[in-house]
Amino acid sequence: MFESKYDVIVVGGGHAGAEAAAAAANLGAKTLLVTMNLQTIGQMSCNPAMGGIAKGQIVREIDALGGYSGVVSDLTAIQFKMLNKSKGPAMWSPRVQSDRAKFALKWREMLENTPNLDFYQDMVVGLIVKKNTIKGVVTGLGNKIYSHSVILTNGTFLNGLIHVGDKNFGGGRVGEKSSVGITADLESYGFKSGRMKTGTPPRVDGRSLDYSVMEEQPGDKNPAKFSYLASIQPLEDQISCHMTYTNNEVHDIMSESFDRSPMFNGSISSTGPRYCPSIEDKIHRFAEKDRHQIFVEPEGENTVEVYVNGFSTSMPEDVQYAAIKKIKGFENVKFFRPGYAIEYDYFPPTQLTLTLETKLIKNLFFAGQINGTTGYEEAAAQGLMAGINAVANVFEKEPLILTRSEAYIGVLIDDLITKGTEEPYRMFTSRAEYRTLLRQDNADIRLTEKSYKIGLAKEERYNRVKKKNVEVEGFVKFLNETSFELDEVNKILKSVNYEPVPQKGKIDKIYSRPNVKQQDIRKLAPVENYIQANKLDNEVLDQTEIQIKYKGYIEKEKANADKLQRLEDIKIPNNFDYNPLASLSNEAKEKLNKIRPSTLSQASRISGINPSDISVLLVKMGR
Repeated sequence: MFESKYDVIVVGGGHAGAEAAAAAANLGAKTLLVTMNLQTIGQMSCNPAMGGIAKGQIVREIDALGGYSGVVSDLTAIQFKMLNKSKGPAMWSPRVQSDRAKFALKWREMLENTPNLDFYQDMVVGLIVKKNTIKGVVTGLGNKIYSHSVILTNGTFLNGLIHVGDKNFGGGRVGEKSSVGITADLESYGFKSGRMKTGTPPRVDGRSLDYSVMEEQPGDKNPAKFSYLASIQPLEDQISCHMTYTNNEVHDIMSESFDRSPMFNGSISSTGPRYCPSIEDKIHRFAEKDRHQIFVEPEGENTVEVYVNGFSTSMPEDVQYAAIKKIKGFENVKFFRPGYAIEYDYFPPTQLTLTLETKLIKNLFFAGQINGTTGYEEAAAQGLMAGINAVANVFEKEPLILTRSEAYIGVLIDDLITKGTEEPYRMFTSRAEYRTLLRQDNADIRLTEKSYKIGLAKEERYNRVKKKNVEVEGFVKFLNETSFELDEVNKILKSVNYEPVPQKGKIDKIYSRPNVKQQDIRKLAPVENYIQANKLDNEVLDQTEIQIKYKGYIEKEKANADKLQRLEDIKIPNNFDYNPLASLSNEAKEKLNKIRPSTLSQASRISGINPSDISVLLVKMGR
């Protein structure tokens, strides 16, 4: 069965592994997905949701590149929300509640229908390496499987240790054993590893909750979707979530048992996610707060299981139960299973290049939580890029590297490789200096052509983007060149509390005003006639509105991005010796030798590298 050599082997079937396998296979590589349990491919280990602040932008980017996460999310959604709609479009972030069981099933179905992709259930316990180049993997059953490239996407399974109060046991998820062997093998080749921690809340029986005393959280009235594909339709029937709060009684019960918490008694020493803390951590760190939000999220259409978002904990089960019963609406709660924390191995990502290939072993790639990230979306993005670049290595093609001004995925990977991380990394809009350019609405315009050129995004996607671009440009031109009638415009201006204008002008000048919305401008007969005659859809209308209203901001960010690109274009040879440069500080030499930046732009973002160091390198590389 394993006599022939694979192009790419993907180890692990989580979000990173699934995207990596799909990308590699769709690019024509003979691909094998090896995972410990084929029944849990694409499993949502924690919350049953995709997207959110900045994460939603990542899912749209994955979809624009031809990945599967957006399609799977749309086809298994039970609720859709566009977050941050009260802010500017750079902050708008799509999010779906998913049906957990259907989500994993749809992932499995899509992968099984992907040509060039084989599956094998076993634990990978070691690597086959010759002359610092990966040659394949060794499984727990003793199989040696050979390949040109290997992508490790082990999630929380590497020496995973689960904690519930004073009890702990090996596992990558509850009910699933941890993965052993790979960490020690990688360390033997010179890799440095660390430990991280994450957690998950209890799952409870929805029939035991009183929703009447909670705040209902319905989905959007006119839901959008993640995927840009025309064949994917927005969600029609939605299921509400609910919100309630902790209180002082809850806090007191938890506080009194801090000595039994593995977080506080020394059982857990690794670093947990700063922006998704456990309930005991929140109570400890924010002692002045008398309540914290609890989001009650259904796990699917055909189950009564409920996810208690905001109550992640590793406290003993009796403490969890006593405390959660004091939450409004949870008085008669029944557990399906308690919350728990999990510690696992990761490898500081400064040991990788911008393609996610390791520096120590050629053709070996890391993606997902093995790199110190947290979240399905961050993992899926890395998996997609690792899959693309592993195939590029196999077929000796140019790698795909996205810059910080091109995608949140570019920001994510650059942050990891250039700065590293000592705590689980989570994406935020604030991490992107060009977030006005990196909106969720224009991910297809930014990325689909790049993906089409390498053969991943299909022609249907590319033609759709070209059509959208032509229609947006045409509509913007029409609004820039068409004059308005004074009476019509002043009637609109009065309705949105603006003073009337004294003379005629172009429609775009009126549309650029903050209070003048799409529905207002469509009251002008020429505008509505143009929309109907050209059959413009909502995506085109929304894109046009953003381009007109935020023209100044977009142009300013583009100019800043162009300045950065000049440094991005100055390459640094991989074997460049920094030590002879007397003008560089010892700290700069140490950091540059460790990170091995590929461009001056990347070098400028390394912590400890100052502008004078960049000037030295600029002179050395030649202006």
